[in-house]
Amino acid sequence: MSATQSHLPLAVESGTGGILLWIVLPYLSLAVFVLGHVWRYRYDKFGWTTRSSQLYERRLLRIGSPLFHFGILLVLLGHIGGLLIPESWTHAAGISEHTYHVVAVALGTAAGICTLGGLAILVYRRRTVGPVFSATTVNDKAMYLSLTVTIGLGLAATVVANIVGGGYNYRETISPWFRSIFYFQPDPDLMTGTPVLFQLHAVSALLLFAAWPFTRLVHMLTAPLGYLTRPYIVYRSRDVQLGARAPHRGWERTG
Repeated sequence: MSATQSHLPLAVESGTGGILLWIVLPYLSLAVFVLGHVWRYRYDKFGWTTRSSQLYERRLLRIGSPLFHFGILLVLLGHIGGLLIPESWTHAAGISEHTYHVVAVALGTAAGICTLGGLAILVYRRRTVGPVFSATTVNDKAMYLSLTVTIGLGLAATVVANIVGGGYNYRETISPWFRSIFYFQPDPDLMTGTPVLFQLHAVSALLLFAAWPFTRLVHMLTAPLGYLTRPYIVYRSRDVQLGARAPHRGWERTG
């Protein structure tokens, strides 16, 4: 179901532009992502939080938050499977390209719709609920915009290339390019012939990862492991008479 690259629109050809986008930008984004988290953890531990607004409103949050988080989890798992697992491995496991394509497109489309739907509810909540809107910073607005653009482009690329169009096998181009970055042998030529929407999705994702350490998204890398080893909290009951001294004369205590 893969369309030939000759019938696909080209965005950035090889050359200086391709080197900047598909070699320089990935390594710059990766460096900022890692070093930014180290800096944030060392100098802004108290700011390492989601800045939860559950206290202000819960009804919309109970709908939008699980929908977004479960959707983004499926999107993440799909990207891990599609980008990190070579096509030869799935063939060796007896999974045909057609089967993989159908399952990936179906799950990816459903996960993208859930993620965008949950994100839309969360954005609507922040815009319409007064206290939540007041607690929303410029950083939060930029983060929501970046998330919406990246997820929207990913969903659009899936729908246009695989449902509306004749199909596109990104595991022959985008996946090897992605893995080549970690091999320190990046091959920008693999990305020059990919559809425009896939290129825009990749660039927007790289920019999102560069901004990640400086937003509330850092909570994704946080796990409450300290709760497993911290000492128990001891609670003791109080006597009816507080302290060792007799109470002063005056109003009597009630209850």
